[in-house]
Amino acid sequence: MSSGGGFDLAGLRGRLEELDTELARPDLWDNREQAEKVSREKTSLERELNLYDELESALDDAATLLELADEADDDDTRVEAAGQFDRVEDKLQDAELRQLLGGEHDASDAILAITSGAGGTDACDWAEMLLRMYLRWAERRGFKAEIIDLQAGEEAGLRGATLAVRGDYAYGYLNVEQGVHRLVRISPFDSQARRHTAFASVTAVPEIDDAIEVEIDEGDLRIDTYRSSGAGGQHVNKTDSAVRLTHLPTGIVVQCQNERSQHKNKATAMKVLRAQLYERERQEQAVRLAEVTGEKRDIGFGSQIRSYTLHPQQRVKDHRTGSETGNVDAVLDGDLDALIRAALLQQSTESRA
Repeated sequence: MSSGGGFDLAGLRGRLEELDTELARPDLWDNREQAEKVSREKTSLERELNLYDELESALDDAATLLELADEADDDDTRVEAAGQFDRVEDKLQDAELRQLLGGEHDASDAILAITSGAGGTDACDWAEMLLRMYLRWAERRGFKAEIIDLQAGEEAGLRGATLAVRGDYAYGYLNVEQGVHRLVRISPFDSQARRHTAFASVTAVPEIDDAIEVEIDEGDLRIDTYRSSGAGGQHVNKTDSAVRLTHLPTGIVVQCQNERSQHKNKATAMKVLRAQLYERERQEQAVRLAEVTGEKRDIGFGSQIRSYTLHPQQRVKDHRTGSETGNVDAVLDGDLDALIRAALLQQSTESRA
């Protein structure tokens, strides 16, 4: 990999030096929009170069292990080298996947919201199952996931949950998870053991940094404080510090109850509200652009994207891509990468069409 493969390594490093020089200019922030653009480009470049360096180092380590194994005729070291090459292959696949993530905020952290839909108690239980699935997915990828808010169901499960997922390209990956998720199973809440269908929706917005300005008039907010309640175990603190913000012009409601400090909960809720208002404006601009250009864009989050069937057979099917797997347990345990990859590939193909 020392040659730099198909990308211009020297050119990228040179561009990074140019950006560092640009960011050091004392008058750069006189033009905030330009400064934000330079800062975002630098962050993106650093991610690309760090990934390349990691791949090169891992490949060199694997090659060294293989040489040592051959010299010593040691099968154990050969097995270790093979494992290292497998890890390199996984990193390469991840790098390939990142090439599909070229959106303005794809590299950002994400704020994920899960809301139970039709299906009563089964839907609330399904929302909690989805929360666990995404927490496990984040753990598998080495991301940090922080639960911001949980709203307990009346009998079981959750009416809703909000979490912040932090890691490289978290939003780019989770963006394709937006939509309605459908569960079909024998209901554990039905005394006659009948098959039930339940729905829950998933939405994702990028967690925007402080450099992006989103003006919020305090007069447009209704601020309520309340005691955290219901199920949640270690996820929430049962104190009077929970905060609910209602943005009156848009009707957007944000809640936070994960901190003991009311001040911290309000600050987190404001951050989530800023992200949602920013994303709302982006979506509205996309609609206006589509109206002007005549381009059709599906930016709605209401479509059913995936079905998880536990009875009569076991199957997960993505309705957008046709991808299927019979290993439902693995998917519900966070093994989502194959489904996400297929959705990103289709998204990339459609954007080029």
